[in-house]
Amino acid sequence: MLKRTFPSPESLRRLPFGLADIAVILGTLVLIALIARVGAGTLVSFVPPNVVPGISLDPRNLPYYAGRSTLRMFVALFFSTLFTFIYGYIAARSRRAERVLIPLLDILQSVPVLGFLSITVTGFIALFPGSLLGLEAASIFAIFTSQAWNMTFSFYQSLRTVPQELDEAVTLYRLSGWQRFTKLELPSATIGLLWNAIMSFGGGWFFVAASEAISVLNRQYTLPGIGSYVAAAVAAKDLPALGWALLTIAIVILLVNQLFWAPLVAWTDKFRMEQSAAVEAPESWLYDLLKTARIPHLLGQALTPLGEVINHFLSWLTPQRSPHIAETSQQKLGDRLYNFVLLIATGGLLAAGLHFILTTVGLSEVAKAFGLGFLTLLRVVVLLVFSTLVWTPIGVAIGFNPRLAHLLQPVVQFLASFPANFIFPFATLFFIRSHISINWGCILLMALGAQWYILFNSIAGAVSIPTDLREMATSMGLHGWQLWRKLIIPGIFSAWVTGGITASGGAWNASIVSEVVAWGQTTLTATGLGSYIAQATAAGDWPRITLGIGMMSLFVVGLNRVFWRRLYQLAETKYHL
Repeated sequence: MLKRTFPSPESLRRLPFGLADIAVILGTLVLIALIARVGAGTLVSFVPPNVVPGISLDPRNLPYYAGRSTLRMFVALFFSTLFTFIYGYIAARSRRAERVLIPLLDILQSVPVLGFLSITVTGFIALFPGSLLGLEAASIFAIFTSQAWNMTFSFYQSLRTVPQELDEAVTLYRLSGWQRFTKLELPSATIGLLWNAIMSFGGGWFFVAASEAISVLNRQYTLPGIGSYVAAAVAAKDLPALGWALLTIAIVILLVNQLFWAPLVAWTDKFRMEQSAAVEAPESWLYDLLKTARIPHLLGQALTPLGEVINHFLSWLTPQRSPHIAETSQQKLGDRLYNFVLLIATGGLLAAGLHFILTTVGLSEVAKAFGLGFLTLLRVVVLLVFSTLVWTPIGVAIGFNPRLAHLLQPVVQFLASFPANFIFPFATLFFIRSHISINWGCILLMALGAQWYILFNSIAGAVSIPTDLREMATSMGLHGWQLWRKLIIPGIFSAWVTGGITASGGAWNASIVSEVVAWGQTTLTATGLGSYIAQATAAGDWPRITLGIGMMSLFVVGLNRVFWRRLYQLAETKYHL
């Protein structure tokens, strides 16, 4: 047994009356004050082409810049979670909606963050005229696009692989749609969703620098933030400033993990599908403090009547799902009409794309972009194979071994959350001095941002395997490859597919910032579709920007439909608990 490094709930209860409550009250007041102080900077007036105050490289400004970036991250996480519940639920529960929403999710995942930013920023400026909130909203939306897709894929797949016997039990007890969601579907998806949310939050840090540099009306505006601070330090070749930024982001990540993610990991342990108790539950000093304090309990009791009213109302709005019956001829006709309309819409989009190609860039440019996309595809495949072979066993070990989890879980959370592009300048210097080709080096840079999806989903899949099944495998003498073939692979397969598909999309997106890296005036450019899009964006070449984004979407969607979707179907029909 590991020695506890923080007080237990029992020891806290022996402390003087109300001490835990005082800590909770003070912590809440400090949090509110920090949000008010940092959020006040978003309410200043701004009208293009006025200039946003520039970024100062004085390290004393870093706490404020880090606060601005962290606030954007959490606002984006809130909207990502809301989007996940709505979009993922509709896609999982409606067969017709799924045919549109999942391919659309493939496309959205493949569109680079810079692509979203360049298209939507003018609309956000118009939405908040005369206020900096327009630029802030554009930045938050860009971070949202780096978080939401991974979480949505995880939630959708969890809903599709709910254990059949539990689904039948819910039907037998005639639970309403809302009760089914809150009693079965959401609890069964919580562990996977949380680990993917942690990964998505880390992915947001990866693109925070790009999201804080906004282009409006051919002018560049830089929002205060730690990402823009790093960009300014790189441009100035200021290594001390870069070092202070790295130290600051490390502190921020550690604080967020301790004050936000660790309590959530400890709380979600109760959603494990177990017939026997877990070997050792994850621990969090803040979670223990909140359980010990009386204020959260009293607030919960006070809000219980309101919660029951809302629960009854939503249950009334969502009656029990009718049992599945054979399709009628009218339903089959409706499906055929639906497929026909979908085919016409797809044909229209293809025709518009072909017209654009013939009238702007030409077929030769399309062939060039396709060749560059194939080179980036090879890098993505190498990254996925490497990440699977290295990180899947590590993720399973962390998920299975509580002692190892206590040691390594904070480490992997820190590594996954740390924005890899913050160390790109050091990597660029290393490539220059070591004469390493960026065509190979960019694979490492892409992996720094994408490999964690496979690791975190492997951890989530391993944690979700019931303890009684692991004990049974041990009693039967399964070990080595037999244990992997009989228990681990079937148990984590669904989660691994989610990790693979999101790692693939993340790698494609990361290629834009990984295939073109710079240190001061020195720029290294790899041959690939990511560098093609980055160069077209820098030049403001809209036809080639559109072609590059469209080609990347074509590669991602094609790979998903041909490879990943078949693995999803296998997970739904064979490899799920």
